[in-house]
Amino acid sequence: MTRQPLGWYVRRLRRMSPTELIQRTSDAGRRSAWAHRQVRPGQDVNQKLPLRTERTFSTTLQTQTACTVPEDARKAVIAQADAILAGNLQVLGVERTDLEKPDWFYDPVTGRRSDPAQYVFRLNHRNEQAVGNIKQVWELSRHHHLTQLAAAWYLTHDDRYADRVAEHLNDWWRTNPFLSGVHWASGIEVGLRLISWTWIRRLLNDWPDITDLFEHNDLALRQLYWHQRYLAAFQSHGSSANNHVIAEAAGQLIGACAFPWFTTSDRWRADAAVLLQKELDANTFPSGVNRELATDYHRFVSELGLYAALEADAAGHPLSQDTWALLTRTVDVAAAIVDTNLRPPRQGDDDEGMVLVLDPPDASTWSAYISLGAAVVGRESWWPDSPATATSVLVGSLVKGRQPDRPTERPGHFRDAGLTILRSQDPGPEIWCRADAGPHGFLSIAAHAHSDALSLEVRVDGVDILADPGTYCYHGEEQWRNYFRSTIAHNTVEVAGTEQSLWGGPFLWLRGATGTVRRHSPTTWEAEHDGYAPVTHRRAAVLENGVLRVEDSLDATTDVRIAWHLGPDVDVDLASGRLEWPTGSATIELPPGLTWTAHRGSDNPSLGWYSPRFGHKVPTTTLLGTGKLTATGPAISTFRFRA
Repeated sequence: MTRQPLGWYVRRLRRMSPTELIQRTSDAGRRSAWAHRQVRPGQDVNQKLPLRTERTFSTTLQTQTACTVPEDARKAVIAQADAILAGNLQVLGVERTDLEKPDWFYDPVTGRRSDPAQYVFRLNHRNEQAVGNIKQVWELSRHHHLTQLAAAWYLTHDDRYADRVAEHLNDWWRTNPFLSGVHWASGIEVGLRLISWTWIRRLLNDWPDITDLFEHNDLALRQLYWHQRYLAAFQSHGSSANNHVIAEAAGQLIGACAFPWFTTSDRWRADAAVLLQKELDANTFPSGVNRELATDYHRFVSELGLYAALEADAAGHPLSQDTWALLTRTVDVAAAIVDTNLRPPRQGDDDEGMVLVLDPPDASTWSAYISLGAAVVGRESWWPDSPATATSVLVGSLVKGRQPDRPTERPGHFRDAGLTILRSQDPGPEIWCRADAGPHGFLSIAAHAHSDALSLEVRVDGVDILADPGTYCYHGEEQWRNYFRSTIAHNTVEVAGTEQSLWGGPFLWLRGATGTVRRHSPTTWEAEHDGYAPVTHRRAAVLENGVLRVEDSLDATTDVRIAWHLGPDVDVDLASGRLEWPTGSATIELPPGLTWTAHRGSDNPSLGWYSPRFGHKVPTTTLLGTGKLTATGPAISTFRFRA
């Protein structure tokens, strides 16, 4: 088995506390000891499950709820399901055409196939030579394509959809027995599958063969037990207790509430509820912003919490009011930070992780998230409008009441997270600016953070003008993984050719810059960070009368590079200082003491790239200013926007 370089292990160990080292040592011993529990594909299983006599699925949807799904959403669900029936689906940017009879172990990106019979804890899922692109392999086995087919059946009662669901589930259950193959390598995958299976069972409740698929199916019963047994035994700890542990706890709680068919179900449910509430609190700032400071993980964790809390309520074992209040704050944050097109900031990593997929996944995930939040906790008067989706309607039908004690006005500053949204106050197109000056990330490894202290994002009527680069990839392309999270890839200042924050691996940071907001208002912001200590970088931004003025200063004279990354729809004439995009234009005045050059889609050096979604990158233009910045003279960049 190919392992990570020794240096990575040393760096990773240094980021662990003594308690975490003890926990991981215990886990390693359990993984070794459990080798005899592995069930190989095709092996006869004689295990007697601790089943209860009565097995019912009690939390169902009313048949008439299907009639309340908006017609446009209904048509979109059915069209997507028909494409899946034909074998077609885009998965993390890759067009899959093999979904009629998928190979659960095949990676279409590299063409590699992992060994289905390998004991999971002897298989290095980080080794692309052995397993291919692991994100691509795992994604299909979250069974989101099957929840979409189940939703189509619920809306139409066309048995073609249910039959395909049953075919795929039985095949997956048969070919992925306990601890065999790569799909048992990560608890987050195990937890998400339980959530998918819960909603498949719910959506297909009136299908005549549903109990044969679940309640009376040995394959299903074993997998439901194995998945929950796994989550009870293997939990993310310490520096990995981020969104992973929340997905594990949410999956365990939802599975135990929806399928309380085992003598151990009550204990699993109670333990998962305690763990989930503890970790939601640990992962969330008091303001409601997720501590990973990666915007799409804010959505992901919030959705996990909402679905789990709803399932617990429906099962008669509600989570605490404090947890509901926390989840409500996360949704209010989501509604507060979007631009006029309901797009959130692009801060930190984004791998498009989804919890429950009923609508086509290419629908705006954040708009759909706000609609889900409105259905679950209630919409405030200052919230932007977002269209109802099939998901928001169906999930909302399970809600028992609206959450109280909400902000009466849209907040624009979240001090604990260092997140500030500036907005134009004058009539005309909205100028939206996200300013970043908070902690680097969450826990000692800050896994999903970027080196982006004091970076700015600017949009005009939802069009990216000064753009965050996005994420592009996690595994397999180290050059691009490093570029998209580097200092120079963001709209900030690089000092003396060094990074603000130092990484030690694709999800490992060894040192992180900490930002501090010094003052703010709806149109002004001033902050600093310590990533170049003893040198301090300070930045001030003022947005007034259609003009954004940015002032950068250092307390020492040194070499710098200042990057302004333009959105992919923006054209630039550097000589005249003019920006143009289909719906507007701007003029720019750049600091004259620096030498300015334009770079577009460059590989050497890596500059001028934008990732619109995971797995995709497109050329864009980077304006790069190089030279010295003195302690006595700030660098001032001015952007004058026009409709």
